[in-house]
Amino acid sequence: MFDFVHEKKRVVQIVLLLIILPFAFWGVDSYRRSGGGEAPATVNGERISQQELDNSLRQQQDRMRELMGANFDPSIFDNPEVKRTILENLVGQRLLGIQARNAGLTLSDEQLAQMIAGIESFQKDGRFDKQRYETALKSQNMTPQIFESRVKQELGTRLLVETYTQNGYASQVAVDNLIRLNEQQRVVSVAQLSAESFLKQAKVEDAEVKEYFDKNQKEFQSPERVRAEYVIFSAATLQGQVALDQAEIKKYYEEHQSEFGTPEQRKAAHILIAVAANAPEADKQAAKAKAEEILQQVKHAPTKFAELAKQYSQDPGSAANGGDLGFFGRGMMVKPFDDAVFKLMVGEVSALVQSDFGYHIIKLLAVKDGKTPPLDSVKATIAQRLKAQKSEDRFTELAEKFSNTVYEQSDSLKPAAELVKSPVQQVAWLTKGQIGVAPWTEKALQALFSDEVVKNKRNTAAIEIAPNTLLAARVLEHKPASTLPFADVAGAIRQKLLRQQAHDLAAKQGQALLAQLQHGEKVTAEWKPAQAVTRSQHGGMDNDMARQVFTASVSGLPVYVGKENMQGGYVLARIDAVKELETIDEAKRARYLQQLRKMTGDELLQAYLADAKKNASIKMRSFSAEEQGK
Repeated sequence: MFDFVHEKKRVVQIVLLLIILPFAFWGVDSYRRSGGGEAPATVNGERISQQELDNSLRQQQDRMRELMGANFDPSIFDNPEVKRTILENLVGQRLLGIQARNAGLTLSDEQLAQMIAGIESFQKDGRFDKQRYETALKSQNMTPQIFESRVKQELGTRLLVETYTQNGYASQVAVDNLIRLNEQQRVVSVAQLSAESFLKQAKVEDAEVKEYFDKNQKEFQSPERVRAEYVIFSAATLQGQVALDQAEIKKYYEEHQSEFGTPEQRKAAHILIAVAANAPEADKQAAKAKAEEILQQVKHAPTKFAELAKQYSQDPGSAANGGDLGFFGRGMMVKPFDDAVFKLMVGEVSALVQSDFGYHIIKLLAVKDGKTPPLDSVKATIAQRLKAQKSEDRFTELAEKFSNTVYEQSDSLKPAAELVKSPVQQVAWLTKGQIGVAPWTEKALQALFSDEVVKNKRNTAAIEIAPNTLLAARVLEHKPASTLPFADVAGAIRQKLLRQQAHDLAAKQGQALLAQLQHGEKVTAEWKPAQAVTRSQHGGMDNDMARQVFTASVSGLPVYVGKENMQGGYVLARIDAVKELETIDEAKRARYLQQLRKMTGDELLQAYLADAKKNASIKMRSFSAEEQGK
């Protein structure tokens, strides 16, 4: 089990990041508050709380926002199908965690401690730093106990997953066949019959243009539009309104010095006589007697501590260095060891100290006093923290008042704007159904174009368009959807019909030429230079044409295939030759083998999870359409 952690330190660091991120947004309470209210799902009696579902929804929103930027619309997550998918994912994760736990796939406390100590982000000068560890967790509103519990759970689940995904099967015969298929080359020439070359033959009568217009009125509608004003209220804008005095900054500094300072560190060496905590009593007594003998030698020759450590210590990590453990802070070692070290004076040697690892003889080598930076050096950081905290508190306090004001004084946005000290802004014409124009999310546009807002000239409700960000709007001018005059669109209709006719003529001609070629007749066509294509590299052909080329029988060459071109016209392809792969080098075979094993491993995992779900007791909430927006 520990080999998994030791060999995959980078994977572990990614797992740690994924664990930390949810806390960064929601705090430790999001994992504590699993009780109360109806659970969206249960897995073998274990609840998946509403808070967990909300957290997962918000995490997905944040990922999408990062990917899409201004084009992101959070209202898509109001869709019941999206909520259902995210809940199903949580159910699968929880079930895998339960299965991993039942299979005994978990870290011991000692393995967990060694693993965390090896993470660079928790180290200082190459060694684990408890203060840095606790500060990093505290910045995410976490305690070490909850963090370590989550690490155990996540790593156990990952080990179970990798048991399947990294053990897929693929035979060498299957791999070789796949390589030969994938890298087979077909030499192809292409001829294009473009629709443009048939435009001169196309003819459209005025009556056809009018008929098309009459039958396709919706195609020529000018969409409903509004011109609007709006107010945005967010925690970020409140930061500029937050005033701090020096007394607040000083108080925070005095109450949170552990966040800024460096704690006392001690450098020690030890001699370990190892014996397991669950060893027979006779073994423990023998180890203790041996340790007592060595302790007497240390007392008679304290200056030879390093030599004795090299000779007797059974700690492989420090014995070669004379038992030197380097500098460490309080709480980094197991408790009996930690308590002993922090009672010693420099140069002093301890009595025997027993831990779960065995018996220790400890010598304190040096002490680094704790340091706290002056207030001036951290004042800006403290001010930023306090402003962010106060602005969020103020936003929470004002959000309901803002919503109520928008609703109760629905004939104007001015009172709500004055309440939160935010300007009333205007936007030019917005089209019903448009997307990708910040801050107008789909939900905001739906509200703006509602009958209540358009016809009754009322404010919209306060709508969340981003975390800690509300928007309220009202319509200044409205233009309903209308059909454009025939005269304005007749020219465009004529061109569309001409292009369609030209495409049909090209396709008809192409099909005729293909039939002639397939019957062995000679035809005139402008064939492009031949090129070798594979199933993965099409040389400019679209996927449909490439599929025809590689599914065509090549028992007698040349072979001809053809299809309509989506851009207009018809494409002919002539297969002149087939080139098979002669030899397969071992590096390529190894790559394909790895990919096939990964694919079959993924399939094994999905089959395992599907079977586990069949045998599990799973209850899930049904999301109805009425829940949208809630």
